[in-house]
Amino acid sequence: MRALVVAHGDAGPIRFAEVDEPVPSAGEALVEIRHIGLNFGELNYVHQWPAGAVHGHDAAGVVVRAASDGSGPPEGTRVAVGMAPHAWAERAAVSPASLGTVPEGVDLADAAALGIAGVTALRVLRKRSLLARNVLVTGASGGVGHFAVQLAALAGARVTALVGSPDRAAGLRELGAYEVLTDLAETGNRFDLVLDTVGGPLVAQAWRSLAEGGTIHLVGYSSGQETTFPPGTLFGFGEPRSIVTFGDMTPTSGDLTDLLGLMAAGRLSAPVGLRGDWQEVDDAVRALFARKVHGKVVLDVA
Repeated sequence: MRALVVAHGDAGPIRFAEVDEPVPSAGEALVEIRHIGLNFGELNYVHQWPAGAVHGHDAAGVVVRAASDGSGPPEGTRVAVGMAPHAWAERAAVSPASLGTVPEGVDLADAAALGIAGVTALRVLRKRSLLARNVLVTGASGGVGHFAVQLAALAGARVTALVGSPDRAAGLRELGAYEVLTDLAETGNRFDLVLDTVGGPLVAQAWRSLAEGGTIHLVGYSSGQETTFPPGTLFGFGEPRSIVTFGDMTPTSGDLTDLLGLMAAGRLSAPVGLRGDWQEVDDAVRALFARKVHGKVVLDVA
């Protein structure tokens, strides 16, 4: 079968290859993949995976063989695949712990956009009550950002969306952002929670805008820059503030089910900014790296 595999060097980050058919264990379902969802991290940091390995973690498709131990969804079930290994292939062996059943009325392509981005946003925003809280989402035009803006607004937060340029602000107010900024200096708000996908100097800026008892959750570092805190910045009186990392790799099935339920109810939309055929994956990767995609890239598996 055909798959997208890790490619190191000038040929990277991924290439098509013929690979062996997956052999599911007793606790895995065989899924025919219909759509794949690309993420910046897994493409930008391919050195973390061995060359030639089937790549990708997010997808959507149909169960063509249920797990032989009786766990998970039955044959014929439409499923979203989230944070599962080796997902960018025509077929994948997937644990039910990484599957969410896609309800009627939810497009499989939209379900493929969930995975890492949707689950990350949901898990961070569940860390505390958000009702009437000030929440800042940096890199709000990306996949995680689009989901975070919507989910925070649904939870009753007053959401500020921070983007890199005015042309990346489109649609964020409609998704629930109270204000959309291109520079944190444009607001005097103090934030109870910051979901940061950018890293670099922006983290130090966000720290200065953090309310007492507030937390910055670091979920990405797309800027690739270092963060420097001036002397005395990390000292303060009042309720402690904190900076925490995020790397939750626990099973995603329950979170995918919750997100898909919100999509089925029309309360959450998939931020698909680029849709195409997986044959065009090289163009899609270039567009993603060039920051030309607002939201997620979803490709159809021919």
